[in-house]
Amino acid sequence: MERFVVGFIGTRPGAQPLSVREICGVPGVWLWEAGHNPGEIEVTGAPGRIDTLLTAGSCLATATERRRALQAAARGELGPLRRLPGSHLIVVRTESGALVVGDRAGVVPVYWLPTSDGVWWSTAAAVLAARAGTEVELPLLLGEMMLSGVDVLADRSLFRSVRRVPPGGVLRVPGEAAPVVKTASEPPGPVSAREGALELCTALFEAVARWGQRAQRLSADLSGGVDSGIVCCLAATVRPLLAVTYTDTHLIDDDDSHYARRLADAVPSLTHRIVSGQGVYFDGLEDPAALPLTDSPTLTVGALTVKDPQMRAAAEVGSTMHLTGRGGDNAFCVAPTYVVDMLRAGRCAQALRQAVDLARQQRTAVWPVWRQLAQTAAISYRAALRQLASRLARPAATPQNPRGGENLAWCTTTPAARWLTHDGRAVLSHLVANRAASAPSSGVSAAALHERLAVEAMGAAQNAFQDIARARWGLAVHAPFLDNTVVDAWRLIPSAQRTAPGVYKPLARAAFTGLVPDFLLRRHSKTDFIDSVTTGLIHNARPAEAILRSSRLAAAGLIDGLAAVADLRAAVAGAPVPLAPLHHLLAVETWLAHYDTALSPAAWSPHPAATDTEGTA
Repeated sequence: MERFVVGFIGTRPGAQPLSVREICGVPGVWLWEAGHNPGEIEVTGAPGRIDTLLTAGSCLATATERRRALQAAARGELGPLRRLPGSHLIVVRTESGALVVGDRAGVVPVYWLPTSDGVWWSTAAAVLAARAGTEVELPLLLGEMMLSGVDVLADRSLFRSVRRVPPGGVLRVPGEAAPVVKTASEPPGPVSAREGALELCTALFEAVARWGQRAQRLSADLSGGVDSGIVCCLAATVRPLLAVTYTDTHLIDDDDSHYARRLADAVPSLTHRIVSGQGVYFDGLEDPAALPLTDSPTLTVGALTVKDPQMRAAAEVGSTMHLTGRGGDNAFCVAPTYVVDMLRAGRCAQALRQAVDLARQQRTAVWPVWRQLAQTAAISYRAALRQLASRLARPAATPQNPRGGENLAWCTTTPAARWLTHDGRAVLSHLVANRAASAPSSGVSAAALHERLAVEAMGAAQNAFQDIARARWGLAVHAPFLDNTVVDAWRLIPSAQRTAPGVYKPLARAAFTGLVPDFLLRRHSKTDFIDSVTTGLIHNARPAEAILRSSRLAAAGLIDGLAAVADLRAAVAGAPVPLAPLHHLLAVETWLAHYDTALSPAAWSPHPAATDTEGTA
């Protein structure tokens, strides 16, 4: 957590974080920041009025856009604020009180902590947890790893007592009244696929262009995939850039490398560099305390030495902004549950045909997919949560014949759930039952639910990666696909119109034909990193096993640590064990090990105002 903002709204702060800089200019709000570069915090005021707008992070708005947004906020209109381009924190002070707003995807989250003197809030949950002296909520951490289709966090954070403003929501502190959280409003819509493609193209091009114009030197990932390729092509129209492609012994002759080279040849203003990794996945696990400290667990800790050559290549040329294609899958790929929405809307024949196509993609039989489709469409989301809670409350059943279509369910458990103990299942059952109690009984779109949860997970991953990039490589990293305006653009298009049977990422073709070489948009393959990950596990089996044997989740009785170790050994021996759960568990346990020593109220000191008051009393 090298970069964060923390604020206080109330009578007088009794403390402040260590190693921060105070921000002035927002009346009635105490503000501090850490890790921001010059120009990343901007304050706009209204002459002769209390009205003030502060943005922190990657705000791409012009001075005119900022003034208009502030004027609208003073009238109680929040739409222009939420449409400010970029990915950033917003703090607004008006006559009616203060507003704190994060971004749509959760790349810049907002957390808050009520106290007797006022409200603390921050873009980093761990900062507030240190203030309150609270611990990690293991049940929520467990749920993040074991559950799918469940809004595990909702309005909570991974730290006890620290509340979360759901991404896109607003924390409103109206003077002396109690704080209120207003959830995100849905963008207007829907629009046709053609209109939506134009909106998406305009939003992404503008986001990339604004970053290109602001950066002194620009670099970008070029994996060879559709998403990073689109970002590189758009950025290269603004200014020359360095595009970096990573490869290793498993990837050197794969499709990604081929497409990256071909794209570089087709774009003259793009300087291409291919870097070869010397490390492997999971290097560095011997000393978890030496790993970067992030606000939440991140899979990147398993890929640090893999990312090193790519990011250092950008840093070596003096890049002041590095762009990635993160979030492209969220825009261009559709949650399979759009078929459920079709069936619930009465489009039965079309839903059944689409389910057949899904079965072919998954290489499974059609009948199990149809059965799951019918079961999901027959009940509400609330009822599905209750069923899952009930199932978790029972002893784990012995697996029967393989099923199909699990990704069409409202909610389910992940493959990691086979490590759950009786107590772990009971904890998750209680969590899911609580979410069922607050879930709407009708009007929920299955695809919209899953796509929202997916983009929030990607936002959290990008948040952690940005912290790591600044701390490890001294590099500012931005993901244009996760910008506010870009997320709103693709969410305008109904899920069913963002897909087409047998076509890979059809929305990308519709939006960027003519701006990106046709051969890239018509690519239908996707590189598999399983061999690279397996090699890393084999090479680092000993430290990985040591981490699992000292598991905090196992010590709390929530998972069977020996079962996880057995799966690790089986994977190293070449058995077909799912690797994603092992990667996730290693990330969680290294994060927990870090916070055993890092999280402490000592990270705060008395505020000078409190000291002055005590001295004059």
